[in-house]
Amino acid sequence: MAWQTELTDIGPNRIAPRGRPIEDLMGNARFSDVIFLLFTGREPSESESRFVDAILTSSIDHGVSPPSTNATRTVAACRSPLSACVAAGVLTIGDVHGGAIEKCMRTLMAAVEEARASGRAAGEVAAGAVRQAKEQGRRLQGFGHRLHTEDPRAVRLFALARELGLAGPHIEMADAFVAAFAEQGSKPLPINVDGAIGACLADLGFPPEMGNAFFIISRVPGLVAHAVEEMRRERPMRQVDPKEAEYIGPKRTEG
Repeated sequence: MAWQTELTDIGPNRIAPRGRPIEDLMGNARFSDVIFLLFTGREPSESESRFVDAILTSSIDHGVSPPSTNATRTVAACRSPLSACVAAGVLTIGDVHGGAIEKCMRTLMAAVEEARASGRAAGEVAAGAVRQAKEQGRRLQGFGHRLHTEDPRAVRLFALARELGLAGPHIEMADAFVAAFAEQGSKPLPINVDGAIGACLADLGFPPEMGNAFFIISRVPGLVAHAVEEMRRERPMRQVDPKEAEYIGPKRTEG
């Protein structure tokens, strides 16, 4: 028995992701649009197109400090092939680095469903979930950041979601969780980019098992840039310490 796929029709002189000729997509669709097409089976609206593009841009790079970058540059210092350098970085992505998107999506989805089933407000449900997590000594993924007290990427994604009319119950619930953390904790615990992406993807209708894919796709160009820079600028076999790095690129500009 033949097995089946709905993704890409392929044959002599024919490549058609979800039935769309690749030559028609080339130059007419954003790269993020084709990702959306492959993942969902339909083309995004203009608002969805802008939003998914912003989601992918949000995590393209975070300097030299993340584990994925450090692993990539370490392997690049050994002058390994580019594919190995990037693969090393991708393999660091898990529950504690870049992998919180899926877990946060599941948390928010469960909370939204509980609110719908019980008729309770988002704030009440979020407060209960935060209280329960604290009692169990369990960390809720997608909130807090080791560097940012207010993650600018999360702020922008939520603002853009509202601007484009794409904000839904999961973004509302994420805000309720932030408020609950502020009320129950000793200090505010803002949502980070992983949590924000999770809330946005949930409102777009993506399943949680696809959540971490967006971080992986987003981060790969940054890993490539770090690997190439490492091989061009630094001596082979050095110990890569992100705390010793000095940024010498263009100064920040306000767009």
